[in-house]
Amino acid sequence: MDQKIFINKAEASGIIAFDLLRYKPSIEIVELDIKDHLFMGMIVKEKEFKESIAAVDFSVYNEKAVGIICSTDAVIPPWAYMMLMEKLSPYVVYADLNNAETILLELWKRRLIYADLKSYKNEKVVVRASADHDPSLYLLAAGLLKPLVKSLMYGEIGLPKVIFKA
Repeated sequence: MDQKIFINKAEASGIIAFDLLRYKPSIEIVELDIKDHLFMGMIVKEKEFKESIAAVDFSVYNEKAVGIICSTDAVIPPWAYMMLMEKLSPYVVYADLNNAETILLELWKRRLIYADLKSYKNEKVVVRASADHDPSLYLLAAGLLKPLVKSLMYGEIGLPKVIFKA
């Protein structure tokens, strides 16, 4: 009896998948709204500001990334941010003047930039597609992988879109 042998063409292609999710940070990211520490939610008064942040238990930010935002249209002097950071620094892993979504993207990019990508050298690589990923991640991945890989593709191993071939 004849046996039919099925060949997995995707596996036989030698294409390696590069999954951006592998580099997504798992750290909890929270926002701290500076308006909660402003006089009438709008004005920075030094004495009131100092008293307000002195009353905060900043340990709730332990081992987290913090996005400092101001949900009102207030003018915040730079020293106010410095005072906040002085209180946050013993606890936080990362803090910036951005919302949580922007901080996630920034940390994700950092993980990509500092990733050891040597295993992709001279390989055929497909960067996995996901509509949920910010396009700037694909831009960065292409820039990091192009000098290393034999060919760079986008999509899935079974049906990739060729971006570059050496």
